[in-house]
Amino acid sequence: MNQSAKRSSPLQVALIGGAIATTAALSVFGQAWCRSVRAALQDSPKAIVDQVWQLVNREYVDGKFNQQDWQATRQSLLSKNYSSREEAYTAIREALKKLGDPYTRFMDPKQYDALTSQTSGEVSGIGIRMELNEKTKRLTVVEAIENSPALKAGIKAGDEIVAIDGKPIHDLKVEDASKLIRGRAGTVIVLRLARQGQREMDVRLTRATIEVPTVKYTLKQEGSKRIGYIKLREFSAHAADQMRRAIRDLNGQQVDSYVLDLRGNPGGLLQASIEIARMWIDTGGIVKTVDRVGGSELSKANNTAITKRPLAVLIDNNSASASEILTGALKDNKRAVVVGSQSFGKALVQSVHELPDGSGVAITIAHYFTPQGTDINHKGITPDIKIDLSEAQERQLAVNPNLVATQNDPQYARAIAALSSRNFAQPPANQRSKPLSVRASDLKF
Repeated sequence: MNQSAKRSSPLQVALIGGAIATTAALSVFGQAWCRSVRAALQDSPKAIVDQVWQLVNREYVDGKFNQQDWQATRQSLLSKNYSSREEAYTAIREALKKLGDPYTRFMDPKQYDALTSQTSGEVSGIGIRMELNEKTKRLTVVEAIENSPALKAGIKAGDEIVAIDGKPIHDLKVEDASKLIRGRAGTVIVLRLARQGQREMDVRLTRATIEVPTVKYTLKQEGSKRIGYIKLREFSAHAADQMRRAIRDLNGQQVDSYVLDLRGNPGGLLQASIEIARMWIDTGGIVKTVDRVGGSELSKANNTAITKRPLAVLIDNNSASASEILTGALKDNKRAVVVGSQSFGKALVQSVHELPDGSGVAITIAHYFTPQGTDINHKGITPDIKIDLSEAQERQLAVNPNLVATQNDPQYARAIAALSSRNFAQPPANQRSKPLSVRASDLKF
């Protein structure tokens, strides 16, 4: 979407949905301007309060502000003196609560930085995934990411991290270890590793900016059919490029059909969802957005599909925002059969502004609809084949991730059956039960 390009804050993105969803807009002001403004306003918390009010006043999708007197709110905010930024932040949050919209929210600098890091699809570090081994109680490498300093240094899955920069790490949580390992690109870190059958060793690594993989794909043989299975974790800035590579690689392997797994995907960049939809459909609408004055914009396919092979999409209660945009586009254009549970139901668009002190504010600026004009807000998308997992099934897949996308995964198995038979009938009643929404709270701002 292009709405955010018309704004004037130093940095902003237009968000859509649960976790994030969006297009990024570059400011007309340079970094030096941002630094000078920050310096001028760092001791003026009231200036931040007023800037947030002004942005909401100009952009918020509900021109009646949830029946609140927004002018009176400004007078109240500016009548107070704030002795610290924290006091100002608290006042801003209290004012935004009056709008009754959990997606219009204020973020302190750490929260804003976390958001922008997530949307960028990049991290600065060494490129490993870790977990706490339940048996040994040691931090253990699960994976060294492709093209990362860790992989290039020979770090392998199963390596145990004994010390970081010479300091032993007993009883250290994964989150705390991650904070120590991450750092500015170009800086050095030394990990002491224990590997089965070998003596402990020190590995010296130089941190780098790493593209986080959000697409995982593989070729599966299901009976006589070759299935291209693609798992999309979130719609980051690199998701579209990764998806394009995945489809082209699987096309080259002569797959018969595809399964696109969006289960647990909380959303991401709006533009990424549009670009990915265009990889599957040549013509038709993708998503329509409507702003507070009734102005609408319809994003369409543009004859750039890179496969026309049969497609099944898997969704669940935690498939939100950009996931729902993509699913809605594929379903309304009859490009895919949708299998799984009702999706989350989030159809609001937010713009995100960086403020001079490094904090940020997300503001709901529009409502979106599927190509056929369906409003899914608070409703979600209904699958063509509805099959909910029982709590026991969800636990089994969570504890044994190697069972996901196998015949032990009821939703995946049903998608394979649908692709094989083209019979999109509802599953038997005994296969359905109340789903367990384990991540719904993570999808809310």
